[in-house]
Amino acid sequence: MPITQLLEQNAAKYGDEIALVEINPEVQEIRRVTWKEYELIESGSSENYRREITWSVFNEKANRCANLLISRGIKKGDKVGILLMNGLEWLPVYFGILKTGALAVPLNYRYTSDEIKYCVELADVNTVVFGPEFIGRMEEICDKLPSVKLQFYVGDNCPTFAENYLHLAANYSSTAPDISISDDDDAAIYFSSGTTGFPKAILHRHEALMHSCRVEQNHHKQTHEDVFLCIPPLYHTGAKMHWFGSLLVGGKAVLLKGVKPKNIIQTVSEEHCSIVWLLVPWAQDILDAIDRGDIDLSQYNLSQWRLMHIGAQPVPPSLIKRWKKVFPDHMYDTNYGLSESIGPGCVHLGIENISKVGAIGVAGYGWNVRIVDENRQTVSRGEVGELAVNGPGVMKCYYKDQKATDEVLQDGWLYTGDMAQEDEDGFIYLVDRKKDVIISGGENLYPVQIEDFLRSNPVIKDVAVIGLPDHRLGEIAAAIIEVKPGFSATTEDINEFCKDLPRYKRPHKIIFADVPRNPTGKIEKPKLRKIYCGESVVASQIKG
Repeated sequence: MPITQLLEQNAAKYGDEIALVEINPEVQEIRRVTWKEYELIESGSSENYRREITWSVFNEKANRCANLLISRGIKKGDKVGILLMNGLEWLPVYFGILKTGALAVPLNYRYTSDEIKYCVELADVNTVVFGPEFIGRMEEICDKLPSVKLQFYVGDNCPTFAENYLHLAANYSSTAPDISISDDDDAAIYFSSGTTGFPKAILHRHEALMHSCRVEQNHHKQTHEDVFLCIPPLYHTGAKMHWFGSLLVGGKAVLLKGVKPKNIIQTVSEEHCSIVWLLVPWAQDILDAIDRGDIDLSQYNLSQWRLMHIGAQPVPPSLIKRWKKVFPDHMYDTNYGLSESIGPGCVHLGIENISKVGAIGVAGYGWNVRIVDENRQTVSRGEVGELAVNGPGVMKCYYKDQKATDEVLQDGWLYTGDMAQEDEDGFIYLVDRKKDVIISGGENLYPVQIEDFLRSNPVIKDVAVIGLPDHRLGEIAAAIIEVKPGFSATTEDINEFCKDLPRYKRPHKIIFADVPRNPTGKIEKPKLRKIYCGESVVASQIKG
């Protein structure tokens, strides 16, 4: 069944229960505001510390959105862009679009105006729903998007080139439109993270969205009583598809704005969150804040917090060992996935397999996996090859890009571009991105392995390893190191630490600098290569 039916079911079964809570810690005024009050006072989300809506109101808002869009000519198969920061409006708009039979097209909130234009044109978007943070960017391109016929603004002080979404939607029916939607219908277009160049448009069916619900609930055993804390941006599959497990069981979710460690812990305590998904930097920041004494865990109610899981990037085993020392009762899972496989879960560690920390795990619920050579033949156990996945969550295609589709899709298998190997127990370890492998003097170096080693150094906050051109070896490994605040390190310190690595794996160059990551936590290695490749870089001593 299409995922929109889950929302209808939750509204019928749990109508008066809280579905979504929005927390904005930057606001000094703390007050509870229901959606109805929100509409009456016409306030933006930035004015309220905490807002909430029930499942019934969530569904009604989605229906009003759908009926507004249909009244303006939006029909099945159209594409509607979403350019909103996380908040209570995001998911009702998303489901409203789906209820029309149109495709939801979430857009990265970090996109420049040119990137927005590129993605809107690539996906054939004819309507954009955007928030106050994007007025300037949308104004720059509003006359350059002939395909976009409608622009709806969510917030106060509506710009002249758009229509006031909240005022308009309030006047439409809260009854679901009579639109037939099947599992095989197109549902959404997501964009690749762009870490390897221009983003690609990834087309998914309703079947894939529903599969992600089942995968998440199966892996993490969500019940109706669980409360999920969502921090990452909802435009990305990783955040939304983890929330889909809560959608399946009608559980409450909390949308937290910002990633300050104290705010995360406070929200877990006050909202009784039991499941929290973090990125590596956020988990590290929480532990560092506890170590510094900035967070006193005895001041918070955390007994209900049962699961911490991490995805979107390789997870250093040293981080999880450190986490378990502070939170010994937490279950832990790591999830591997990509937007082409509807986000996390096609491979996962499993909460029962804590002894295998360092692995990305085994095939997820309903998924099949293979590790293959350059000819796409399965390699022997223990050999490094490309990870391929197969299951109901595989994308339909790269929209309007048959060549790119053919490169990664074959007979239902998605070839991920990630290099991996399988141990004697059948657990898969991510080695690196195929495009990130460094070939130095004929040896293959896998940056993730070097990064994991370096992160075990207590003064290192973050690290990225990239290949730099070398006239003799072809490439050399360079480590860009971000030192923890209050600590210092020198090139000599790092070189001494690296003596425990095999000589060929030791970085030839140490660079002290910030490590850039995108909103989903992935290291932006193309940006680092642009900065450092071909340049004469001098490593220097810094103090954090």
